[in-house]
Amino acid sequence: MCGIFGVFSFSEENISKKIYYGLYALQHRGQEGAGIVVSNGKELFSHKGLGLVPEVFNEGNIQSLVGHVGIGHVRYSTTGSSVIENCQPFIVSSSLGNLAIAHNGDILNSHILRESLEKQGHIFTSSTDSEVIAHLLVKELLKTEDIVQSIINVSKNIIGAYSLIILYNNTLIGVRDPNGFKPLCIGRDENDNYYISSETCGIDVVNGELIRDVHPGEMILINKDGFNSYKFSDSLKTSSPISSTTCMFEYVYFARPDSLIDGISVYNVRRNIGKILAKEEPCDAHIVSPVPDSGVTSAIGYSEELNIPYYEALIKNRYVGRTFILPSQEERDLAVRLKLNPVKSIIKDKKVVLIDDSIVRGTTSRRIVDMIKRAGAKEVHLRIGSPKIISPCYYGIDMPTKEELIANSKSVDEIKDYIHADSLGYLSIEGLLKGIGRKSLCLACVSGNYPTDILCKFKNTDKYPNCNCGRL
Repeated sequence: MCGIFGVFSFSEENISKKIYYGLYALQHRGQEGAGIVVSNGKELFSHKGLGLVPEVFNEGNIQSLVGHVGIGHVRYSTTGSSVIENCQPFIVSSSLGNLAIAHNGDILNSHILRESLEKQGHIFTSSTDSEVIAHLLVKELLKTEDIVQSIINVSKNIIGAYSLIILYNNTLIGVRDPNGFKPLCIGRDENDNYYISSETCGIDVVNGELIRDVHPGEMILINKDGFNSYKFSDSLKTSSPISSTTCMFEYVYFARPDSLIDGISVYNVRRNIGKILAKEEPCDAHIVSPVPDSGVTSAIGYSEELNIPYYEALIKNRYVGRTFILPSQEERDLAVRLKLNPVKSIIKDKKVVLIDDSIVRGTTSRRIVDMIKRAGAKEVHLRIGSPKIISPCYYGIDMPTKEELIANSKSVDEIKDYIHADSLGYLSIEGLLKGIGRKSLCLACVSGNYPTDILCKFKNTDKYPNCNCGRL
């Protein structure tokens, strides 16, 4: 998760509010903290804090951020706890100038790199892998005095997922890892302002036009000399034979439905998924209802395919954020009760098909099914718009152990009984690929096949990936 957003203004207008609005549009990607760093060409101005974008920023601190180039970040923690020190962007100063970095992803070997840097005298102010990247870049800059070569050199040493937006002196830089795990796109508006954003909805909100996605293994530089692109992935190697790119969960859950990811409409994908799910896992029911919000579009497709009426049987409290990305199970359980309430008049004595995007731990699904049954439903059938999640994600989703994944140890029937549903059906992997319309996807969480080497982050040993700590 995490959302990143950057702006470069050739007309040198102040862009802090544009970054604010861009981050607001990306709020669904992270709710724990937010930050903005801008440059006027001479010095950097920064403000960051814990909470939602409108809680961290106000008119006063936005006006204090004066510059024509800048970057912003909304945080969802995977590596590093939810404290102010871990909020981004990070700033690292050197004799060659200032560097700020905003990162979406997870670096698998960050613990090894950090230990090496600390032995060399580098001092860290946070526990995140993003700050490790920042220190590596400054170290290479002092050697090469060339930001492009420095990024290429760093990319040879980091393993994992990273979409980056970097502010270096008066230059805006976007970088997407060779696998393209996390989305990143480029836009421009009529005033010749350039944008780099995690999703196209960030560009839309500032009235920009999408130019294209940043390609996997590509680096974009924007400064007073113009727009330049560099390809760096040819210098990278992995021992894994698996070819993969964008995280499939971007299409299924993370991204806003009005966004395009690698040129593919997220809305269309979710509707297609609903239609394919209806063919693979049909159900004789009175109504189809989504688990809002990420299940809405798939529920529409499911309803259309089987000609079962679509109703909103669960009403969402719009003032409660996304429960999956909250850091603790206790917070997720409380948020479910705050977030959803059934419409009893619609549900009573009905056979209800609920459409949701995924089942990770199973606890939330059980609470929702129980809620619908208490509201008077005759039967509750759950249909999932993704395959069974059987393996941990090491690329930016907060589910680090197999023990947390209910589908890793239970059959479909056992999961059905655990969540108290009358029936349960998952989308197949083949159906997922067909629904998205591309095969170049990271399917590690549903297949167990990882596109990079997997390094244990939980035990201090140099025998990777053969760690015996039990986390892998």
